[in-house]
Amino acid sequence: MSRRRLWSLIGLLGAVVLTACSGDTDKAPAVTSESALERPGASGSHALLVDATEAWNVDFKHSAGAGGALAFPEMMGGGVAVFDANEDGRLDLYFISGAPEGGGVSNRLYLQGEDGRYADATAGSGLADDGYGTGVAVGDVDNDGHEDVFVANIGPDRLYRGGGDGTFEDVTTRAGIGATGTASDDWSSSAALCDVDRDGFLDLYVVRYVDWDPDVRCTDSAGRREYCGPDSFEDRTDVLLRNLGDGSFRDVTSEAGVDVVTGAGLGVVCEDVDDDGWVDIYVANDGDPNQLWMNQGDGTFLDDALIMGASVNAAGLHEAGMGVVAADFDNDGDLDLFLTHLRDETNTFYRNLGGGIGFEDQTVRVGLAAASTPYTGFGTAPMDLDLDGDLDIVIANGRVLRGDPLPSDLPEQWKPYAEPNLVYVNDSGVFRLLTDEVRDFIDRTEVSRGLAKGDLDGDGDQDLIVSGIESRARLYRGEPPGGHWLLVDTVDPRLRRRALGARVTVVVGTERQTRTVQSAMSYLSSSDPRAHFGLGGSSSPVDVVVRWPDGLEETWSEIEVDRAVVLRRGEGS
Repeated sequence: MSRRRLWSLIGLLGAVVLTACSGDTDKAPAVTSESALERPGASGSHALLVDATEAWNVDFKHSAGAGGALAFPEMMGGGVAVFDANEDGRLDLYFISGAPEGGGVSNRLYLQGEDGRYADATAGSGLADDGYGTGVAVGDVDNDGHEDVFVANIGPDRLYRGGGDGTFEDVTTRAGIGATGTASDDWSSSAALCDVDRDGFLDLYVVRYVDWDPDVRCTDSAGRREYCGPDSFEDRTDVLLRNLGDGSFRDVTSEAGVDVVTGAGLGVVCEDVDDDGWVDIYVANDGDPNQLWMNQGDGTFLDDALIMGASVNAAGLHEAGMGVVAADFDNDGDLDLFLTHLRDETNTFYRNLGGGIGFEDQTVRVGLAAASTPYTGFGTAPMDLDLDGDLDIVIANGRVLRGDPLPSDLPEQWKPYAEPNLVYVNDSGVFRLLTDEVRDFIDRTEVSRGLAKGDLDGDGDQDLIVSGIESRARLYRGEPPGGHWLLVDTVDPRLRRRALGARVTVVVGTERQTRTVQSAMSYLSSSDPRAHFGLGGSSSPVDVVVRWPDGLEETWSEIEVDRAVVLRRGEGS
C-alpha cells in the first residue's frame, strides 16, 4: 500500500472518530446575532464599515466577458491587489478583469493621490494585461526593493517587474515562466509568493483549477442551461516555481512532490503551520480534499492535510473550498485556518492545536456554522474591526447556481446569483454575526468574489476592497468605535526587501497577539502584508518580537503605539 493511500485511510478514520466523539462540540450553542447584540459591551449601531467607493473615486467594473454561452470562467470572478505601486507611502489598487483576450478590457491600476482619492493610472503603467484574468500575487521577486506583480490567467500567466514609480515591465519570458506549465492554456487561479527554501528569494506557488473545455455544456435540475461546476472537468496539479536569484524561475513541481495529487484549487496561503522554521503551503480545493503541503526542508513537500486534520471537515466530508486565510484567531501564538464554502455547506474553522499536532474542525463550537449555510462564500479576510485585540472575519458572498433574485443593481443575467456579505466579530474566541454595525457591507447584494484589505487612508484601522462580477468594485472604510493600534512592517536590509513570512508578536502586559507578514490570502487576491494589531484601550508602549523567515528572533522594546513602524533585521535585541 502506498504511503499516500495509507495516510488517506488513517485521516478518514480520524475524521470519523472526531465526528463520533465531538458531542459537546456539536451541541455547543451557536451565538445568534440577536442575542449577541443585546449583550453588554456590544458595539450597538456604530458603523464599523462605511461604503467609501464614491469618496475614494474608484470606478472599476469587473467584466466577466459574458457572451451568452454561460462559459464556466465567467462565474469565478477576479482578484484584487493592495500595494504601494509607486512607493509614495500610499496604498494603491490593482484589479483583475475577466474579459477574454482581445476583448478590449484589461486589468486596471489605480494610484492614490495626496488627497486620498484614486485615479486610473493603467495607461503607461505596463499592467494593462488583457488576458482572461483570475488571480494576483505581489512581492519583490528580484530583491531590488520594488514590488513585482504576478497575474494568474486562463491561458498564459504574466510576471511584471516593478520599477518603483508606478510602472512595470513584462518579464515573463526572461523569468522563464513561459517555459513552464503556468504559461500554457491551463486555468491558473490564486498564487502566492513565499521563500520555501530559505535562500532569501521569493518562490512562486501557482494554484491551478480545472482542465476547462469550452465545448462542455451544463444544465440545472430543470434542464435549463446553467454554469458548469468543477466536477464537469478534470482536476489539475499545482505548480511550484523556484526563484534562482538571477531574475528567473525553474519549475520544480515534480522534484518537490507537488504533482502527486490533483485538485480543483482556488485559495492558497503560505504559513509555517508546525513551527519548524520552514514555510508550508495550504490549498483550498473546490469539491476535493484540501492539501497541506508540509515542507520537509530538503526541497520536497508531503501532503499531510488528512493526518493534520485540515483536509476534510469533522464529518469526514470534503467541501467546496474557495477563499482561505491563516491567522491566530484565539491569540494562542499559532495560526488557525478559515475557509469559505458553497451554499448548504458551512464555512469551516480549523483550530491549530499547537505543537505540530495538527488542526481540529471547531466550526460549530466557535459559532461559524449556521449563519453561513445559506450562502456561497468567496473572498475573506481576518481583521480587527473594533481594535479590541482579536481578529474578526469578513466574507464576500455570491452564488454559483441560480436562486431567487434579490434586489440589486446587477444586469438581469446576474441577479439570480447575487447574495449579501457576512461579518463576524470575535468575542473571546466565539464569533457572532454583525448586522446594524456593518449595514453598508452586508446590505448590498452582488456576486462578490475577490476581497483584500489594507489601511487605505492611513488612520490606523483596516479598510476593505471587494471585486464582484459585472459590478463596480466596492471600497469600505473601517470605522472602529475607538481603541489603539500598531502597524508593523518587517524589512531585511540584506535582501533589500520586505520579509514576507516574518512572524510578529506584540506583547501587551500579559497578553500576546501574533500576526504574519503575508499578502497571499482570501480568494484570488493580495492584501497589504503588514501586520496590524488592535490594542484596545491600552496606549502604553509595547514590546514586539519578530521571528524572521530563517528562524532568527529579535525583540524591540517600548515601541510607541498608534503608528506604523518599520522593523529592520539586525536592529533588535
